This record gives sequence, structure tokens and C-alpha cells, in this order.
Amino acid sequence: MPIIDVHAHVTPERFKEAIRKEGSWYGLGPAVGEIQHGGFAKGLEERFAEMDRDGIQMQLLSPTIGFYQYGNELDVTKTVARECNDEVAEMVAAHPDRFAGVGTLPMQDVDAAVIELQRVMGDKGLKGAILDDHVLGRTYDEPEFRPFFAAADELSAVLFFHQGGDTCVVHRISRYKLGNAIGNLADRTITFASLVMGGVMDQYTNFKPLLAHAGGYTAFGVARMDKTAGALKPDRAENGEMRPPFGRAEGEYDLPRPPSEYLDRFYYDCCTYDEEALRFLIDKVGIERVMLGTDYPAPMFLEDPVNWINGLDSLTGAEKQQILSGNASALLGLS
Repeated sequence: MPIIDVHAHVTPERFKEAIRKEGSWYGLGPAVGEIQHGGFAKGLEERFAEMDRDGIQMQLLSPTIGFYQYGNELDVTKTVARECNDEVAEMVAAHPDRFAGVGTLPMQDVDAAVIELQRVMGDKGLKGAILDDHVLGRTYDEPEFRPFFAAADELSAVLFFHQGGDTCVVHRISRYKLGNAIGNLADRTITFASLVMGGVMDQYTNFKPLLAHAGGYTAFGVARMDKTAGALKPDRAENGEMRPPFGRAEGEYDLPRPPSEYLDRFYYDCCTYDEEALRFLIDKVGIERVMLGTDYPAPMFLEDPVNWINGLDSLTGAEKQQILSGNASALLGLS
């Protein structure tokens, strides 16, 4: 089985060409494609060379996060999504042994998002979609998103959750790049919690949620979610009923089991940069749920990732194989 990187972004060549010739692409400037960062400006041959250097046979491509465009005019967002997704699909079709892909969606309009998801997973052969952790401040437990998850569930879609733009941290502090260092992880934790505690994970059991950056603080903080949900003593009754210590607000979902019991419903990349953190993640969520993810070609790229995994003393040989190859192959239907 190939070594697979499930966290690899791509800025479309059609965007780069338009920026070079016109200075913009459907009204979007260079910053959207992050081409000010050298990795995103690189072309296909450089990508192959760096994959080969790092021992990675296949990437799960996802459009660069600036192309979410949820706050733009709907027609623009739909066009940008279609163009990005078509290019990802073309890369996959031309190099099926090197690439699989997910697309981006116009999530500000659920009907349009469903149509595009069905198109990319049908005609274009992609595996699902990359999503921001929220849509203009709306989290995915909101009822308006239920038709989207119903469609994703029917398609067995991989939904790759990855922040885009400002995270929750920037409302408190915008210095020191903490919006990235802390905010990315906080946003991912909110996504886990809202999907679980809002009932989405109980209602839809067939879609495949993949959490970037190792799921953020989810594995570390889930015990506190259990406590808040009433899953720990003395709040949990002898019959197993959970009684939240702060009560349950009117209309809130009555969660049938502790949030921690949903950890193994999600998938996680290994992008922790730290052996002890990765070992903790594996022990909490299960080795079958963790896979190689590098954040290529962003500045936060996990350097020399295959050698890093293979050099970790806390992992068994079988665990290394699962992280590097087996788990992603199963997720993407390659094995």
C-alpha cells in the first residue's frame, strides 16, 4: 500500500496564471491562493519532487483554504469552487497513482453545496470536501446544515475540517500568530463538540469526518466535555442517564452517551509535531483513526514526515504502517 498524506493543499494553476496575467481571478487577489508563501507557488513537477524526497507516494489534495469564499457573492463562490474542484479532479485523473482529492463547496448556500458535493463525488471522482470549521460564524449543529449532512452521509463523503481565515482566538488577541498556533486547534475542538453534542454524529453515521491538525485539543479536552454533559460521577445516574450539572437548555440535544465515546467516529491526521502528543492522541482515539497528514505546502508543514514517524520509539512497527498507509488507504477506499 502507498504512503499517503491526507493533508496536502493545492492552489490551482488556473488561479496562478490569472494572477500573473490579470492580477486577479474572479475578483480574488494573490493572497487568497497564499502564493506569497513559496510552497503554494510551486508547480506539479516540484510537488512530485518533494513528495519523492519525503517518501510520500500519494496525496489527498484539497484546495487551499482561501478558496472557501463563504462570505463572497454566491455566484462567485460557486464558480470558484467549480474551477478549483475541476482542477483537483484533473490532477487526480492524470495521476491516479499519486493523487486522490476532495473539493471545496459554497457552504453559505446548503442547496448549492449539496449540488457541488454530488457533482464532485459523481462525475469528478473526488472523495468528499474540505470545510471550514464554521460558515460565517454558524457551526454545523445548526438545523440549516442537516440536508448537507444527509447528502454527505448518503455519499459516504470524507469531510475534511480545516480552519479558514481568522479563528476564534483573534477576537481576543491578534499578535504572535496565536490565531494559528492556538486558534486552529480551538476551532477544530469546537467542530468536534458541535457535531457530537448537537446530535449530528448520531443522526448521520455514514459520512467520514477527518479533523486536521490532529483534531486540535479534542483528545485532551474531551473529559471536560464529558463532565459538562453529565457523564461523570456524581452527575451520571446508576442507570447510565447523564444529568448535565448546569442543566440542559431548552431545545438542546439529549446526548445518549459521553462525548468521549464519539472519539473513534472521527479520523485525525498526525500533525502534532510532538511524539508524546501523537502517542496520547492514538491512545485516546485508537490507532485505526490516525493517519499521516503534513499540511503541505504551508509554512506549518511537518518536515521529513515519513522519517519522523518511522523514528518514533513509542510506536510499534504495525502502528507506523497504519499511520503511514493502512488507515488512509481504508478511509479512501484504496485497500
